[in-house]
Amino acid sequence: MSKGTPSMGKRNKRVHVLCRRCGKRAFHYQKRKCSSCGYGDTSKLKKYAWQQKSLDGVRLR
Repeated sequence: MSKGTPSMGKRNKRVHVLCRRCGKRAFHYQKRKCSSCGYGDTSKLKKYAWQQKSLDGVRLR
């Protein structure tokens, strides 16, 4: 089995579909969870502290 062009033709399964909450194509069809916003896993939006920029220790929005 090669890992080049022949194996690329076998990628035809539906893994991620559109998310109802954020609208991105990040909702995992089998896990029933959005990898972008966390829909299906939590009622709160998924976010991390490193997503916000800081200026001299003060968080900016």
